[in-house]
Amino acid sequence: MTESVPTLEPGLFKRPWVFIRGVPAMKFLPPEGPPEIAFAGRSNVGKSSLINALLEQGGLARTSNTPGRTQELNYFVPGGFSGEGEDLPPLALVDMPGYGFAQAPKDEVDRWTKLVFDYLKGRVTLKRVYLLIDARHGIMKRDADVMDLLDKAAVSYQVVLTKADKIKPPAVLRLKSETLDKIRKRPAAFPEVVATSSEKSEGLDEVRAAILFAAAGR
Repeated sequence: MTESVPTLEPGLFKRPWVFIRGVPAMKFLPPEGPPEIAFAGRSNVGKSSLINALLEQGGLARTSNTPGRTQELNYFVPGGFSGEGEDLPPLALVDMPGYGFAQAPKDEVDRWTKLVFDYLKGRVTLKRVYLLIDARHGIMKRDADVMDLLDKAAVSYQVVLTKADKIKPPAVLRLKSETLDKIRKRPAAFPEVVATSSEKSEGLDEVRAAILFAAAGR
């Protein structure tokens, strides 16, 4: 993060945000500058819906019922910054391709997977990954595999439970506790779990605060 990057403030999420580019390969990544926060998770876990809810812009990130719709690293930044010279946005959110989908050709799956893993291991400005877990299913094997990769790459990540409104409140509390137990010994896992519902706007302020905290390097 350079000294020219504006201060991160809670009001940042109230500004209009814009999509600036889709990145199909590492060579198309924007220049490193502002801190980046990435969202990862299984296909259909609700990544795009959560991003839209966090930014209060319903159609910003594309949502689809078809697993594997997001095939690139999609970059979103607050509007009003040219991105040139010292006029950098204070933060970038990155919607990563979902993993675990089965309706795409294997070569495409392999290409997307390599892109994601190369990004995770090689992006200096990446401050934290928010790993989205469907509250109805909890941590599955593929999720655990991604945690292994993040631990190995020493990339900080925090678990966010999505679709928490689909299970009863006592089950949400139990799942949060169980999830904390599962990640407790993982070296790169942030020791807090947030339960969210994009439909009910639950847990969004917690995620916004966590993003600002992480982007500030804390």
